[in-house]
Amino acid sequence: MLMSNRDRPARLHYMPYSFRVLQAGDHVVCAVTGAKIALEELRYWSIARQEPYASAEASAQAEREAGTL
Repeated sequence: MLMSNRDRPARLHYMPYSFRVLQAGDHVVCAVTGAKIALEELRYWSIARQEPYASAEASAQAEREAGTL
């Protein structure tokens, strides 16, 4: 039986400039907003916290909350 990765969250390892897929899926969930982010649209993440973000604003908010901005 073929398994589909549609509408399944992926598990990723975030690195500088890229990420590695640890568990197949088609999206991740923004750590700040809870919005689904398609892997092909993912542009913002934290390497230190291993978290994805839906936008630059969400990324900046996470940095402020962590006290690193």
